[in-house]
Amino acid sequence: MTKMSHRERVITAFSHKQPDRIPIDLGSTRNSSIVVEGYERLKSHFNIQEENVLISRMMRVVNVNEQILQALDIDTRGVFPSTPPDITTGDRSYKDEWGIERVNPPGSNYYDQVSFPLSGPISINDIIKYPFPEPHNPIRTKGLKERIKYIHDNNYASVLNMPSGFVHISQYLRGFEDWFVDIASDRKLIECLFDAVLDVNLSMCRMILQEVGNEVDVLMVSDDLGFQEGLMISPSLYREIIKPRHQKYFQLMHEMSSAKVLFHTCGSVADIIDDLIEIGVDAIHPVQVTAVGMDPCKLKKKYGDRLVFWGGIDTQYILPRGNISEVKAEVERRIEELGENGGYILGAVHNIQPDVPLDNILAMYQYGR
Repeated sequence: MTKMSHRERVITAFSHKQPDRIPIDLGSTRNSSIVVEGYERLKSHFNIQEENVLISRMMRVVNVNEQILQALDIDTRGVFPSTPPDITTGDRSYKDEWGIERVNPPGSNYYDQVSFPLSGPISINDIIKYPFPEPHNPIRTKGLKERIKYIHDNNYASVLNMPSGFVHISQYLRGFEDWFVDIASDRKLIECLFDAVLDVNLSMCRMILQEVGNEVDVLMVSDDLGFQEGLMISPSLYREIIKPRHQKYFQLMHEMSSAKVLFHTCGSVADIIDDLIEIGVDAIHPVQVTAVGMDPCKLKKKYGDRLVFWGGIDTQYILPRGNISEVKAEVERRIEELGENGGYILGAVHNIQPDVPLDNILAMYQYGR
């Protein structure tokens, strides 16, 4: 088979055809990068001196240096719209544009949420009056065209990271306990919050897609729906109150862009994969293989001609605790299970965490190649 460019390789996989080798991702999304501590070891290995640039302050994951991506022969490149600067509230704390405050405790690798602005007894009027972000801030599209041009001029596949849907942000605003209680006892209130958040993010998406929608290869959007053992809510409830809103979101992306839609949702989501495909999801990330129902062989057999699988290399045991031989076996297993006739982009299940040894990171990409 003729050697493909990085971009051709990804597009071929998305077309459910066999590429010359399995495409590989690192850092093209805010959920498939690497946490600062692990990245420092990677930088040291490749003798990179530059200062870290975060693509998610909350998760402390980085925009991976181009020299590292080239050394690892990564096929994808991320495009990250800017957001208004966070408000610093202390030495180790900040408030984002949604009014959500997070703190990085001493010794912690992440920022924990410490305020839920719409928690407790509230009314629909409180939601209506809430100071939501200004969706049309021009900072959101700054530099996007130039970034995409660089990526395509160098024959990589571009992945544009879109605003999250509405599930996660509504949880951050309302607080997790109140969020679940509302679903059980005050549906009108929580659906009002869903729609308020979704309206803001739809406006952001329109602005971004008007700028570069037909210039990118993949649109990534995230909205976690799963726990380790099942969905956050029942499949029937998902179909009743969340699916129609997700459909509205994905429909906008398909109307305004020819790019494929990559949906990030952690955990066990096997019960609603048919629903996700129906409403416009082309690829799913991270394929959390240790979650209930997420057996790669069964998923590929059932959905392999309709869905692209992105991720799949276990981050709960294999990458942090396995040896190099186990990493090699994991990579080979995933390629065998998910790679036939295209439809697979290899990468870690979610961001590479600080406890993953450098040798295991290098081995994953070496054997993937």
